[in-house]
Amino acid sequence: MRFMIRLLLAEDQSMVREALAALLGLEPDFEVVAQVARGDEVLAAARAHEVDVALLDIEMPGMTGIEAAAVLHRELPKLKIVILTTFGRPGYLRSAMESGADAFLVKDAPAAQLAAAVRKVLAGERVIDPTLAVAALAEGANPLTDRERDVLRAAANGATNAELARSLCLSQGTVRNYLSMAIQKLAARNRAEAVGIAREKGWL
Repeated sequence: MRFMIRLLLAEDQSMVREALAALLGLEPDFEVVAQVARGDEVLAAARAHEVDVALLDIEMPGMTGIEAAAVLHRELPKLKIVILTTFGRPGYLRSAMESGADAFLVKDAPAAQLAAAVRKVLAGERVIDPTLAVAALAEGANPLTDRERDVLRAAANGATNAELARSLCLSQGTVRNYLSMAIQKLAARNRAEAVGIAREKGWL
């Protein structure tokens, strides 16, 4: 009997998810056994369906694909994780690898390349889009600390320092310091520009 590779698809856009499922289903040794539209549904689905490989989009409600990857890596360490994204940002690649992902590919990669990546990660290999790998090396590491990233992310919706302080359980002075450091490190003129730069590089 042929060994079937059991796949989980996590993608919030139903048309994209269904198209991916259809393409992967054409492979003779693939079976898409679970599909979810939210990052916070990934772990339960992976457990319930005993999947071999999880294919995760980055931008999802509930939890990002990178956050979901970290949870899967911790709770189901034998499960292989492939990050699929339309956002070819170097910072995302670094974050994905740090979260335990085994592969990082852009969604417009050919179906044959995706299928090959799934088989490679099951064989113990890591698969990274070569263009993104070069860009990530050129970009360097994320200069923001975890706390600076938290404050900058929280500031993205235009909250005041007082509101940020309350939501993050920090003093207003500490919030100002974190924002100032983030703005300085990103060579931005203000917090809005710092948020834009960090998002563009995949550092938020």
